[in-house]
Amino acid sequence: MSIRPWAAVLIVFLMIPGLSQADTSTDDREAIVLAHPKQVDMGQPFLVRLTSVQAFDRLSVNWMEQEFTPSVSQWNDRHVAIAMLGTDVLTLKPGRHTLLVRAWTGGKETVWKRSVIIVARAFPRQDLNLPSKMVTPPVAELERIKRERTRTRKAKKTWSAQRLWQLPFHKPVKGKTTSVYGLQRVLNGKPKNPHRGMDFRAPTGTGVEAVADGRVILAEAHYYAGSSLYIDHGNGVISLYFHLSKFDVVQGDLVKKGQMIGRSGSTGRATGPHLHLSISVQGQLVDPAPLFEKTTDQLLR
Repeated sequence: MSIRPWAAVLIVFLMIPGLSQADTSTDDREAIVLAHPKQVDMGQPFLVRLTSVQAFDRLSVNWMEQEFTPSVSQWNDRHVAIAMLGTDVLTLKPGRHTLLVRAWTGGKETVWKRSVIIVARAFPRQDLNLPSKMVTPPVAELERIKRERTRTRKAKKTWSAQRLWQLPFHKPVKGKTTSVYGLQRVLNGKPKNPHRGMDFRAPTGTGVEAVADGRVILAEAHYYAGSSLYIDHGNGVISLYFHLSKFDVVQGDLVKKGQMIGRSGSTGRATGPHLHLSISVQGQLVDPAPLFEKTTDQLLR
């Protein structure tokens, strides 16, 4: 049986090891490799990594209707971009969500449209008794609370082009965890928003340290959160420290990982002295715990 020339070419093409319909480059060294987890638990932060031999002309990551450009570094003659993304227990629902990544190298665009499955978690209930004004604030305080929410929402959406954070993060205090992320809080018998952070045991005056390098973008006293610090770590990652008794930094200061930034206390809505830590990732408040415990590779799986 004779084989037509075009068919012979097709057979040889299909027999090349590792070549599939998705491969668009004839040189493996020019390939762009995208890594990310296929599924994450509700509330968990996760990473997306792009690796290329060629320099990126441009990058774009879109998650939960937030589009941004991660910064690029070099490692072993490769160009590497790492983005941290989030799943917020208050604002997101379990199920399949779209991750859209676009990269331009050598004037050519490569597009990935992937699914990431957010897996539901069962969070325990926590009942707390507080002064009534801290559950139902007086009318005279409502305007203040509204102004504070406007400023804090803006702070959580801060974007700076340089990524200053590295994993794992530094624990802000040495005390044990007293309240975990996601607790279904019931205050004075009234169901409220879930707890979107971690509480650490910290007697008043305990030194509080920065979880990563960054810049102080907010240092204010708030009705609910008390004396609060917000630190921008770059590429959409912000750390929040609540109920402080003292600031050791001011807005605009540059801080280093592990640097003393304030002292713990019980200001605002608190049952006693402790530190509340939240991590905002592209505006989503995520569980901080994995950022202290896991490596970059572990948050890519």
